[in-house]
This record gives sequence, structure tokens and C-alpha cells, in this order.
Amino acid sequence: MNALTENLPAPPVASAPAPISKGRLSPFDWFFLPARLAARQLFFDRARLFSAIAGVMFAAVLVFMQLGFRAALFDSATRLYAAMEAELFLMNPLTMASFRPEQVPRIRAHQALALPEVAQAVPVYLTQASWRNPETGAKRAIQLIGFDVEAGAMRFPGLDKISDALRQVDAVGFDVRSRPEFGDIAKKLAEHGPFEVQIGNRMMRLVGLVEIGPSFGADGNLVMSEVNFRRVVRGRDPSNVDLIAIRLVPGADIQAAKERLKALLPGDVMVLTQPELVAHERHYWETATAIGFIFGFGSIMGLIVGMVIVYQILFSDIANHLREYATLKAIGYSNFYLARVVMASALILAVLGFVPGFLASLWMYEFVGAATFLPLGMTWDRTVTVFLMIFGMCAVAGLLAMRKLRDANPADMFS
Repeated sequence: MNALTENLPAPPVASAPAPISKGRLSPFDWFFLPARLAARQLFFDRARLFSAIAGVMFAAVLVFMQLGFRAALFDSATRLYAAMEAELFLMNPLTMASFRPEQVPRIRAHQALALPEVAQAVPVYLTQASWRNPETGAKRAIQLIGFDVEAGAMRFPGLDKISDALRQVDAVGFDVRSRPEFGDIAKKLAEHGPFEVQIGNRMMRLVGLVEIGPSFGADGNLVMSEVNFRRVVRGRDPSNVDLIAIRLVPGADIQAAKERLKALLPGDVMVLTQPELVAHERHYWETATAIGFIFGFGSIMGLIVGMVIVYQILFSDIANHLREYATLKAIGYSNFYLARVVMASALILAVLGFVPGFLASLWMYEFVGAATFLPLGMTWDRTVTVFLMIFGMCAVAGLLAMRKLRDANPADMFS
């Protein structure tokens, strides 16, 4: 006998063993003994074991990266809206995404102030313009965000330090988390202080830094007062804005205020809470683009590849030890017991492959996040989700491989 039949529990003494009731088995007999046999079987052939672990690890890393990219896409796309300090928002119903807004009449902000629970109605301007790299002279599109810096409707990190400077003529703040193609602005600002940059066809003065981060719609951001925004974006009707942030008085009922605003304002605007605004942006990237589908499809393909690898390992292992399985059936072990052995093998492979896959994904999150400036980070819910997916993948492979056990005929031991 080889490792498959070593250290087995004592076989039944009777010549024709009666089936053992599942209810009389202790937890140790029901799970740990098959698991111990499965572990010995797997570790008997180390080369095959390492091949299976590599396959599971590959699947885990691929699923982790696909789900991480997908989450980073949505987080970066909604970061601008999540950073706004307001309870309600007025937006054009035709607006699909923040980088492509439809305009709203500015008068809607004044009309919203008619409600006693509305403390402020802050117009927000969004558009993209060309930015000339001050080091290389290369041009690149950048997102412009204009708003009343005194209203407190934004909570970008670093904004409080430069809010006074942004009130100056032609003053702008640069998003320090923008992609490096815009230039090493933080270093230049630290060495020379505020300096001039070209935005569109106008020279502006960069006075400080904020933290927002790039998205799939914009590689970088600039913040400025609404007056300076109109200086950069010439020819735009000042009576139209892209978004209106509504700040309520402390203690006001958000849902009640939303319903009253919907009843007060005409149909050319829709009233959204901040979670609804974030969900609206997320819905665009989920349904109106192929990016979300691509990442989801990549996760499925990773699981399929891993499942095929695990299936081949388990199937070949059963085939190579078919005589030993037949021997176990001949001395009284049931098909259900042998099935638990195979499923325990699948669980062991899932754990052994998931742990290095998880550690490799942590490193790749750091590396890719630093290279792309996307908010890639490991979360507990994603960790649990991926482990359950990997275990399910191995379990399905085990179920498919167990079909070979039907060929384990006790008569084969005499052939």
C-alpha cells in the first residue's frame, strides 16, 4: 500500500460490513479522518501538489486583481461626488457622468433657497481643459472644478490651507494625486513657491495643492473659484451651472427636504441625495461602458482556468489510485466516505492556494496602485468573497472528479 492507505481507521471486523449510520459518526470521524487521508494523498506527490497550488494561486490573484480594478474604477469615478459636503444635489436629468455634465439653470439654486431648511445652494462648475506641462510643454486634458470656496461645500484634503489663496485673481489649486504626466508639480511648488501655468489659452497662478485623485474620466484635477473658472472657460453662459450642492440646516430631514424640493422645482432638474448621486455615477460605469463587464468576465475566466487545473489534478490522482480506492471500498468504506476525501482535498488545495495568492495580491495592489494612482486596497469583504469563490471553484472541480470513483470496483483489486 502507498500513502493513500496508510494510517486508516480500523476497518470493520464483520465479513460483510453493515453500513454505518451518519448520525453515529463523531465530527472527528466524519470530517477529520477523511481530511487526514486527503492531506496524505496530496503531499505524497509534491510535484503534483505544487502544480495544483500554483493553479489555485493564479486564479486567486487574477480574481483579486479583477475585482480590485473594478472597485477602484467605481471609487475613483465617484470620489469627486463623495468629497462634496452637501446633503442634496440638483442635476440635469440628462447628465450621464461627471466628466460629461449637462447644464442646469443657475436660478434653480436661488429657488431652492426659498425652503427654510435649505442653508446654502452652491453652484458647481465641471469641465475639461488642456493643461500644458510646465516642465515639458506637452498638453494634456485636465478636469476643472469651480465653486464658491467660501461656502464650504467641498472637503478635499488640503483645501482649507489654500482657500484664501484661491480667492485671488487667476489662482488655482492642483490635485497632487494627478498622474505624473502633468509634471512634478509638488516638487516645483516646494522649490519655487506659486508659479504660472497655462490652462487652455490663459495663464493662471498655481497657489497650492489638494488631494482628489484621478479617475477613468479624468487623469488630473484643478480646483478654483467660480469667478476664475469663468475666466478660463470663455464663451460659456454664466447663467448655467453643472451641479448645485444643497446644504441643509443642522437637524433637517433630508428625505422631507428632497420631496419638498422636487415639488418646488420644475422637471429640468432632479433632486438626489449624496448616496443617490454616487450611485448614479456608478451606474453609468456599470451599464453604459464595457469596463465593468470586462473586469467581471476576467474574474470568471480566472476561476474557470483554476477549476480546470484543480480538476485535472484531482482526476488524475483518483485515476492513479483507483486500485487503492477499490481496496477501501472492499474493506467497508462507502462511496460517501471516499467522496468526503476528495472534497477535503479540494478544501486543502483552496486554502493552500489562496494564502499565497492573497499575499501576492497585497503586493500587486501596492505596486499597481502606485503606478496608476488608482485607489487599490484590500478589504475584508473582498477577501472573504474571493476565498468563497476559490473554495467553490475547488469544490466544483472535486465534484466533477468524483465521477471517477464510480469506476473504483472492489473486483479491480484482484485483476
